[in-house]
Amino acid sequence: MRNIAKVLTVTCLVAAGLVLSGCSGGGSEAKDNQVAATVNGRNIMLKEVERAVNQQAGGNASSLNQLQMAQARLQVLESLIQREVMYQRAEREKLLPTEAQIDGAIATQKQNSGMAAEDFDKGLKEQNISMETLREEARKSLAISNLQDKYNGKINVSDREVEEYYAANKQQFVRGRGVGLAMIMVDPADNSATGIKDDAKDEAAAKAKIDSVYQQLQGKADFATVARAKSEDINSLTRGGDAGFATEQDLRSNNFPNDLISNLFGSMQVGDYTQPVNFNGKWYIFKLAEKRLAAENLTLESAGVRQQIAQVLTEQHKAVLNTALLETAINDAKIVNHLAAEMLNNPGNLGLRPASPNATGSQPAQAPTQAPAAASPAATTANSPASSSSPVSVKPAGSPK
Repeated sequence: MRNIAKVLTVTCLVAAGLVLSGCSGGGSEAKDNQVAATVNGRNIMLKEVERAVNQQAGGNASSLNQLQMAQARLQVLESLIQREVMYQRAEREKLLPTEAQIDGAIATQKQNSGMAAEDFDKGLKEQNISMETLREEARKSLAISNLQDKYNGKINVSDREVEEYYAANKQQFVRGRGVGLAMIMVDPADNSATGIKDDAKDEAAAKAKIDSVYQQLQGKADFATVARAKSEDINSLTRGGDAGFATEQDLRSNNFPNDLISNLFGSMQVGDYTQPVNFNGKWYIFKLAEKRLAAENLTLESAGVRQQIAQVLTEQHKAVLNTALLETAINDAKIVNHLAAEMLNNPGNLGLRPASPNATGSQPAQAPTQAPAAASPAATTANSPASSSSPVSVKPAGSPK
């Protein structure tokens, strides 16, 4: 079975910037005009393959030997073909996004980049990425997401499936010994670029801020409200400071002081909060939200267990349906892989560059090492970031190509 995850993570890998520096093999002008494959008559250009290969090689595709380059090209092209097949299926089913939805996807990408709008646009220009290209990739990602949503919306996990899963996986449903924590963190480093509004930017300011926060809490201020207003931990402040559940080993691994750990598992009661404590170069106040001193076996009736199992089963159903959808779309498509055919026609150089007069099928090549993967497996559901974001991303202006 082909991997549906590839469809959503091709071209440039969502989380990284698109690299347009040269790849090995042939002139750039020739590659710009060379068709790597066609899907129902629509071209996938070799330059698209080269960009993705170079991205996966960290902008250093020229370091790949002949066999590595050939393998990487084939893997990337397979992913691009799958992506195009799914997009065309979405087109036929009239599931294309609106222009407003594309605008929203681009706005989200700009926000996630952490760059100002001007820097984002400058980064596009420096990498020779047009806004039309960015919008087209967003259009494809959103269309594929819409297509998957259409079929995934039919999933219905039964009570029997949930019960069977629990019976086969009881060992997974054990609450270990540990504590649930909420926290307010103040960092003396400059965090304003992350969106922190009340940001302490040096040691003195951080100490003054954490002391002020502690005074507010002693005045009976609500911990979650203060955390949302004052914490400089971007991951927890939106959840009212909720930092999750941790075992004693988790705390030690994160350099929690021994006396703090002893208090959390000892005299502190649920609802209590600590005085300001400094470690890892930051100031913290912790609230004890939950304390569990012994392991506890969960049942199907324990809070959240049925919902957790239903979510796992739903994701498994989605993975199967998405793979079936891809297989069906491929079966219905007319695909011609010109790159693969060229490799077969020129086995001496695997289609990478024009053969030299002395090239033969027995031409020695560098000893191959592991070739770069076509794409890192991503979440295969329609709601995954990969399916809703453009696979063309932007590096900060002036960053290394």
